[in-house]
Amino acid sequence: MVSQIETPSLDVNHQLTHRVEGLVQVFTCSHRSFFTNVMAQALRIAGQGTPVLVVQFLKGGIGQGYEHPVQLGQNLDWIRCNLPRCIDTPHLDEEETQSLLELWEYTRAIVLEGKYELVVLDELSLAVNFGLIADTEVLAFLKQRPRHVDVILTGPEMPRSLLDIADQITELRRSHQP
Repeated sequence: MVSQIETPSLDVNHQLTHRVEGLVQVFTCSHRSFFTNVMAQALRIAGQGTPVLVVQFLKGGIGQGYEHPVQLGQNLDWIRCNLPRCIDTPHLDEEETQSLLELWEYTRAIVLEGKYELVVLDELSLAVNFGLIADTEVLAFLKQRPRHVDVILTGPEMPRSLLDIADQITELRRSHQP
């Protein structure tokens, strides 16, 4: 008795794996103390082997900038603006504005490369509300990103235009006042 195993030929144009489409998630709160929850999620996902990028647009003070990302483990890159201070007002000097816009351009370019599967854009709502980044630019970025990339947008008073396209909105509220 002779048996023969025939292996099917693979069509190079046929995808062997199916990728799930990425989600746009929003985490918003009237106070600015919920980043820990989002960071815990990013660390958990990175710990499972998924490439994660965390971008803090309004945090500075450590002379970091996108040229010097902090790497937490093998799979999590964390970048901040190259600013001497944290931004809490729409009134920036020219150097601060330039640093923020360079970080935004870098973020858009690196995400479009498809290196990361989760991207956290921390305090993006404040950057939009301060008039530093246009919500139309953010909407265009979200449409252009690779389909598999999950994006988390954070910040208080998230613009309606971004809430409208979100797949998931998490609003954190205090249940009681001390």
